[in-house]
Parts: sequence; structure tokens; C-alpha cells
Amino acid sequence: MSTFLTTLSQISYLFLLIGAGFAVMKLCKLPDVATTVLSKLVTTLFMPALILTNFMENFTVTRLSSAWPFALAGVIVVSLSIAFAKFVSIISAGDGYRRKIHTYCLAFSNFGFMGTAVVSTLMPDLFMSYLILCTPMWIVNYSWAVPALLIPSEKTKGFSFRNLLNPLFIAMIIGMIIGMTQLTVPSFLDISIDALSKCMSPSTMLLTGMCVAKIDIKRVLKIKSIYILTAIRLLLIPSIFLLVLLIHKFEYGVSLCVLAVLSMPLGLNSVVIPESHGQDTREASGMAIVSHLASALTIPLMFTFFELII
Repeated sequence: MSTFLTTLSQISYLFLLIGAGFAVMKLCKLPDVATTVLSKLVTTLFMPALILTNFMENFTVTRLSSAWPFALAGVIVVSLSIAFAKFVSIISAGDGYRRKIHTYCLAFSNFGFMGTAVVSTLMPDLFMSYLILCTPMWIVNYSWAVPALLIPSEKTKGFSFRNLLNPLFIAMIIGMIIGMTQLTVPSFLDISIDALSKCMSPSTMLLTGMCVAKIDIKRVLKIKSIYILTAIRLLLIPSIFLLVLLIHKFEYGVSLCVLAVLSMPLGLNSVVIPESHGQDTREASGMAIVSHLASALTIPLMFTFFELII
């Protein structure tokens, strides 16, 4: 019951901010350009600051050397997730843009905001290990997935070194260097980066609500792929991992962190980043809303099954 109530609290906070963004967009009749401006702030300031903070604090020799099983698990999870997502997206999507969105949503859950919130609350002793496990996902996410799948490119298809020259990837590299070398960051700069990083979550939630306010919700919720991908993300993927655990038991902490990643709803980057580039976010917004709402029930359910199996 405590797991259910804690998760419900996180979901309530999430939807309160989404609702606030929706209400502001509708009641204040903000211009459509408002979402573009906010999304630009998120992708060029708030999100890079959050990435920089995470890597400065967690990408250290000490933590990586003692938590290598978690880092290895992260590499395996992201590799298998991408392969699985590419296979499913070939069936679920017909055109190139939708296929990329489906691939991203299935390969990368909301392991950042929702994952860290749930793990830090439910499993505080494993929080730092969880961040180490997520490090390979952050690297692949911002070095390949975001540039290749979410940022449109007219001249190149898929991976391009030119696409790596973005604030997200640059922040990750700087954070890795500072974390590994333990360079001292001036206090005023550290405070500024931390303040910007704390804007990431509420800004993203508000932006999602604002994007939703611009679309015909009734029409969007009729898109069958929203429910199919939500079921795959929240039920099928974590269930496959639980079946694996029935056959072979892994270290408890590693298994629990992997399940936490796989049980999270569809990521919000598929809404925020395409919106900043003027792409169609109707389907992605629908998947974000439905999957986060449904995860209030599926996350406690998966954690309960995990405890029964282990």
C-alpha cells in the first residue's frame, strides 16, 4: 500500500503541473509561440543544467569502480531496449517521423524525472547506484537518440557528428570531465547551474500541458498507437524482465534498479524536443498523458510482482 500511495503522490504532482500548463494556455490564451519559447529554454538551459549536475556528481572514478555491475546493467538494458524498439516501431509506424518517435518512446522511458523521483523515495539506499545504472542511458540518449530521432535533419539521416554539437551533449561531456577529474567549480557557478537544473522538471511538465492544450484531445485519444505503445512500455517490457528473473536471479539491487527503469512511463523528451523544432507532437503528447496516468497503477504492480519473485 505504501508503494502505491508514494507512486500516486508522484503522479499527482506530475499531473498538477501538466494541468497548470494546460489551464494557462487555455485561459490566458497564450500565443502558440509560447510553447516554442519555453521548449527552447528547456532544451538549451534547463535540461543541459540537469545533465551537467548529474554527471558532475555521479561520473566519478570511485563511484564507477564500486558500482560497475550497475553500469554494465545499464549498457545491456539500453542496447536491448533500442534493438527491441526498432523492431516494434517497424510494425507500429508507417512513416519516418512517427517511426522515430515510436523508437524513442519504447527505447527510453522517463527514467530521468519519474525514475529518480520514485527511486529516491522508495529506495533511497539504491539512489546513487540507480544513477550509475542510468549513466549509459544518458550517454546514448544525448549522443545518439535525441539528435538522430528527435532533432530533424534535412541533410543527414540517423547519426551525424554534426548533431552532437548541441547543448545537451556538450553539457554531458563537460559534466563527465568535471566528475572524473574532480575539478572545483566556483560556488557562484555551481549555485547557478543547480538553480537552472531545478527548473527542468516543472518546466517540462508545464510545457507538456501547454502542448496538450494546442491539440484536439478527443481526436488524439482516438489514436490506437497511443494505447498500444503504452501497454508495451508499461506492461510487456517489465513483464519480460520479470520472466527473466524467474529463470535466473541477478543481484537484488541491480535487478530492482533495472525494473525501475523498465517500469517508467514514456519519456517526455518526445514532446519537448520535437516541439522546440516545430514538429507535430500530438501523438507524443497523448502517449505522455496516457502512459503517466496508467503508470500510477502499473509501477506498484510491477514492484509487487518483483518482491514475490525475489
